[in-house]
Amino acid sequence: MKPGLLVLLNIFTQGILVYFLLINVVYMLFVVLSAFGILRHFRWTRFLQTQEIFSSPMSKPISIIVPAFNEESGIVESVHSLLSLEYPQFEVIVVNDGSTDTTLAQLVETFSLKPVRRIYRKVLECKPIRGIYTSSEYPSLVLVDKVNGHGKADALNAGLNIARYPLFCAIDGDSLLDRDSLLRVVRPFLEDPERVMAVGGVIRLSNGCLIRPGQTVILRLPKNNLARFQILEYFRAFLGGRMGMSMLRSMIIVSGAFGIFRKDIALACGGYNPKAIGEDLDLVVRIRRHCYRKKIPHRIVFVPDPICWTQAPERWRVLARQRGRWQRGLLQTFHFYGRMVFNPRYGRVGMLALPFYLIFELLGPIIEILGYLTFVLLIFWHKVDYPFAFLFFIVSVVLGTLLSISSIFLEELSSKRYPRFRDIFILGAYSILENLYYRQFLSLVRAKAFLDYVRGRNVWGAMEKKGFERT
Repeated sequence: MKPGLLVLLNIFTQGILVYFLLINVVYMLFVVLSAFGILRHFRWTRFLQTQEIFSSPMSKPISIIVPAFNEESGIVESVHSLLSLEYPQFEVIVVNDGSTDTTLAQLVETFSLKPVRRIYRKVLECKPIRGIYTSSEYPSLVLVDKVNGHGKADALNAGLNIARYPLFCAIDGDSLLDRDSLLRVVRPFLEDPERVMAVGGVIRLSNGCLIRPGQTVILRLPKNNLARFQILEYFRAFLGGRMGMSMLRSMIIVSGAFGIFRKDIALACGGYNPKAIGEDLDLVVRIRRHCYRKKIPHRIVFVPDPICWTQAPERWRVLARQRGRWQRGLLQTFHFYGRMVFNPRYGRVGMLALPFYLIFELLGPIIEILGYLTFVLLIFWHKVDYPFAFLFFIVSVVLGTLLSISSIFLEELSSKRYPRFRDIFILGAYSILENLYYRQFLSLVRAKAFLDYVRGRNVWGAMEKKGFERT
């Protein structure tokens, strides 16, 4: 090997070491901020109980919009769950987005739905609506049957056209909410009604859990290894990352599986973008951009206790499609809104949030893969600096494991949903195992997604639905 090339490789590996150290330090900072945020949240909420929110005249009615495409495995259970929520006034709008399975038939039969003529204002463009159904037995339920719009955004826009209330909650068709989730997630709108534009809650995985009629969830770890790894990911993403970003007032992601928005601001921004791969991220960034440009004081908040339960992929191929789509959505966001990055006009979002996602989330997988390839080349050429390699292992694996264990601590701090120490111990073991192959797999998937986006391969990708386990 030429000496110059060896010097370049060594400089590159040292740069990657610094990068890994920096990313872990940043995430650990988020963990610390999240711990303070969770403790502060529960101190505040002790003085405002959910029943007080239920009886408060300040609680605004909510439209729950459920886009459903081929959700036959879990849609009935999900709608039953939503109809049993504790909240003063709400409506559930299920948008059947041209399903080719029995989604529509199951809903019509189960809830005794009948077609009606309903006048609505088409504020947002969407594919044609074929019919609207209601039921005398379930007066708060509305079923919208429409032509498939090739994406969730079109279905959400149809739901927004039908929605009657000033707040709307977007939730996936394969998800369940805790009975008091709306009461908990709406708190920021009561505390700061003028500035709060959107609020996100915690997404938890229902894989392995038992669902009883009435949507009670008996929590237990899934047997599937892939789902267990994802439990750790969700802990880090929601209780670490988003809580930390919310503390810094720079959150830009409200999960499409569970988020609540002011309807007027969403309409002012043009609703959901049908061209967006990640419609949830796209909407929040546009809300931020709109408010900064119009000089509207605003906040987007994360609340750590309202929980939405959803199904995670249990097959590698399906997981790869999901994470590839998420990564392409992130890349598309920078393609659409790149002028906001490092732009002081957009406050903390432009100077903190977007640069963070660019450096660590978008470019991170590519840098990690290049680091592995460089290390393999050094082994092949017998040029490995083993003390340096050991230091790299400590930074990338040990700190990563510590980060996952810290996220388990945040889960215990926020909800204590796992009653058995055995479950905590198993998750701790998986926080070590994920560094051996799971993390590398996701880096490859996300790096490939980058190439797919550049090549114009931006199809949505079908998701397999398993359905809920029931007692």
